[in-house]
Amino acid sequence: MRLLLAEDEPGLVRALSTILEHSGYEVESVGDGLSAFEHLKRVSYDAAILDIMMPGIDGIEVLRRTRALGNTVPIIMLTAKGEVEDKVAGLDAGANDYLAKPFAAKELLARLRVMTRSAAAVDASTLAAGDLRLDIPSCELTGPSGSVHLANLEFRLLRHLMERSGERVPTERLLVEVWDDQAPDEASVVWVYISNLRKRLAAIGSTARITAARNQGYALEAGSEADGGAA
Repeated sequence: MRLLLAEDEPGLVRALSTILEHSGYEVESVGDGLSAFEHLKRVSYDAAILDIMMPGIDGIEVLRRTRALGNTVPIIMLTAKGEVEDKVAGLDAGANDYLAKPFAAKELLARLRVMTRSAAAVDASTLAAGDLRLDIPSCELTGPSGSVHLANLEFRLLRHLMERSGERVPTERLLVEVWDDQAPDEASVVWVYISNLRKRLAAIGSTARITAARNQGYALEAGSEADGGAA
């Protein structure tokens, strides 16, 4: 999983990066609020850890701007104060959780696991979200009513959305991270592939839906295996 760590204390950055990488996370770190916001605009992360007190703009403002873009990436706020006002401000701005310094590494890891639980690896080769199972080696998608083979770009797009289940991903970010250097000039191609994937989901009887929001992008709303085909 890919994490953004925004913290201006170099010693804490080194310590947290070591702990997180040892636990299997890929960590990118920045030391000021403006850089944190620019990274959150351009890159899809599985979660972010933002210190409230940072140079440039503070973590609360980074959070507000990020949520204003429709980015629902899970975010933990860090505060040195531990005051109720900090917690309330962070939660009101859209934070998923907060931790007061000093904190135990085990607690941070536990809270990250809770926040990123929406899509999980069943084993080394299978990704799951709701009633969907995506076999990575074969590009085969399985739902309640059957299975279907996905073409290369369909597979890459759905995998990207499943790994960020429930998160709104901007069209521009999909073009960069799914199409990579083969990105077309017209963003409408994303809609074409989304339309194809919706047909695939319907064909295998999945309750999952790919939703869209103007100027905000697309999100896979996974539902649950117990929804029984509800619309």
